[in-house]
Amino acid sequence: MPGPRRAPAGPAVQLLPSTPAAALERADEAVDQLLESGRDPGDILVLTAAAPHPWQQHELTFGEQHYWAQLAEGADVFYADLATSRPVRREVVVLVLDGTSAASAAQALQKALTHAGALLVVCGATAGLAGHPAVGGQTVRA
Repeated sequence: MPGPRRAPAGPAVQLLPSTPAAALERADEAVDQLLESGRDPGDILVLTAAAPHPWQQHELTFGEQHYWAQLAEGADVFYADLATSRPVRREVVVLVLDGTSAASAAQALQKALTHAGALLVVCGATAGLAGHPAVGGQTVRA
């Protein structure tokens, strides 16, 4: 697995290739690895590019106020849709490319970079992102 590369003046970007159908599972594995490596849960934001994450859907069943209060509390991993207009920023962002086209993936990467402080982990169909300036020429294995 390629390691993260720091783009000039931005967070490090790590690409974790998978099929779009497996992107969510790959992202959940990445979150587990981040937590096991000692990352604080409140440092992690999971953004989905297409369908909402099941945990986000679950949390929204308690109401919007409860859901957004979790972001403010900052004690847990937070799950949101990339299309959110709220100012959501965490040190680590895990982006789930779950069913997006290559052009949409590049746009999703660009938007996710605005939410990440130190690290952006991109899960899904990442092959088309290898040439993106934020990736720093990182090679990607399929």
